[in-house]
Amino acid sequence: MKVVVFEDEKLASDRLIQVLKSLKPEAEVLAAMKSIEAAVLWLQNNEHPDLIISDIHLLDGSSFEIFDQVEVKTPVIFTTAYDEYAIKAFEVNSVDYILKPIQKEKLGIALDKYDSRQTSEGGSQIDMNEIRAVISGASKEYKSRFLVKLGQRIRAIPIEKIAYFYSQDKLSYLVTFEGQKLPIDQTLEELESLLDPKHFYRVNRKFFVHFDSVTDIHPYFKGRVKLGLNPTIDDDIVVSSEKTPLFKKWLDQ
Repeated sequence: MKVVVFEDEKLASDRLIQVLKSLKPEAEVLAAMKSIEAAVLWLQNNEHPDLIISDIHLLDGSSFEIFDQVEVKTPVIFTTAYDEYAIKAFEVNSVDYILKPIQKEKLGIALDKYDSRQTSEGGSQIDMNEIRAVISGASKEYKSRFLVKLGQRIRAIPIEKIAYFYSQDKLSYLVTFEGQKLPIDQTLEELESLLDPKHFYRVNRKFFVHFDSVTDIHPYFKGRVKLGLNPTIDDDIVVSSEKTPLFKKWLDQ
């Protein structure tokens, strides 16, 4: 069994590998990486392992971003400090989890589930938007409005009036259905836990779009699709070939 570990704390990574080896002496750990950037680069340039064990929080953000950028059909065991109630529905998506600190018994149970899944045929792509929905929905309510500064005034913009969010030159903006472009304090990574994934989808690294803002979908190069948005924006909104099936599934809800 070939395994890759995504964990930003060296002690935690070493401990995880030690416990894994005690349970599965035949396991070969191909690599251990601390960041999203390193993980994406590795997955893009190597044959995917039999199993990935990943912390949810890495050095440069949420590990969900890895799976946004690379199509992964490999089973994933997440390690996390989230409470057990919030994590229960991971099982619905055939994704296992272990609460930190890592315990040998818990890892053993997760590995047993991995072994049992190998008897089933093929793998299935992980829908990270569903996973985000589980975590956010079980632990807190979604954001209902955003505060923005207009000159010397502060205004609250209700979430139902927002068509999409995007980043530009390291700043983040919201755009209302009326066409107002307003700066916000949150990064797109922070928005992942604040927006209801039933209504908003992160189509790429720069854009979160509302369901009702998508007006057109056009075939694009190499299996990708290009979106038309309302209000229009002078930018190419392209969904990767890996994310396109999940995006279409989200639209067809």
